[in-house]
Amino acid sequence: MYDLKPKTQNLKLFDSHNHIQDTRLFPMLEKVMKRAQLTGVGRMAVKGCCEEDWPKVVEIANRYPEACFAFGLHPWFIGGRSDQCFQTLKELLTTYPQASVGEIGIDHAIEDRDDADQEAVFLAQLEIARKFDRPVTIHCRQAWGRLIELLDQFGELPRGMLIHCFGGTAEVATELVKRGAYISFSGSITRPNAKKAGPAIRAVPDDRILIETDAPDLLPHNVVDGASCSVREERKNAFSTLENLESTRKPIPTEQDAPSTVLNEPANLRFVLAKAAELRGVSEESLSELTFQNAARFFNGEDHGRDIASCIERFFFFS
Repeated sequence: MYDLKPKTQNLKLFDSHNHIQDTRLFPMLEKVMKRAQLTGVGRMAVKGCCEEDWPKVVEIANRYPEACFAFGLHPWFIGGRSDQCFQTLKELLTTYPQASVGEIGIDHAIEDRDDADQEAVFLAQLEIARKFDRPVTIHCRQAWGRLIELLDQFGELPRGMLIHCFGGTAEVATELVKRGAYISFSGSITRPNAKKAGPAIRAVPDDRILIETDAPDLLPHNVVDGASCSVREERKNAFSTLENLESTRKPIPTEQDAPSTVLNEPANLRFVLAKAAELRGVSEESLSELTFQNAARFFNGEDHGRDIASCIERFFFFS
């Protein structure tokens, strides 16, 4: 059904940012994980976005102990937060000392938004990350200048920050790296109009570059033989054992009304790797090793004296 021949079979891949707890992927989590394994993805970082999806992140963490995971309130969902939101976040970080904070940030691409509220929620979560000594994953769209201002006002983040799905210029990347950021690139770099991607990727130092899928969104451009899951096919399979398919047309959670019937998933990280290596002018092998080590260092704290080899040795968390 899918082309699962691992073109990256000799590589170690670390998906530094995804949302496999999303209702479009979670019902077929086992398949998603298996396809990831078959295409070389040994580790991944699953990021919560709102109070409603944090329990699914916990479930994934319990089922796959070697997965990195995070809890945060994304700027898209701040309007629906409860009065207990930050207290719940603190309790989760206390319960799971290996968890990081994210996905959090600011987004000026939202038309109907409250910038003051976005920034207050963002800064409150930065403070929590600092108090609990955790890494932070940051979302930013069309607000790079303001993000840098806020980071400068806030001060040091002892465990550092990851700027996910970076879409800014090389100059912005350089400024963020100066402030201790890791820069992560997604399938958006594969788009034909991604003119800033090449200079930005080449501007990031070796020890700060990461790659991600941001699954289930940002499917790499022109994926033809990837492992991405067909919503229509998954729906068909879900009912294939029933006697009358047409009489059981209850939708499953993976259905969506969208221009494409294909979702992104961690198994497609190899396409991001290939494009990033091309733009950076290096081999896929060297970049996969580099990004794997960088992600392990960021999420597991090897910057603070731990032996990175101990993390790399256990990267096959699916086995």
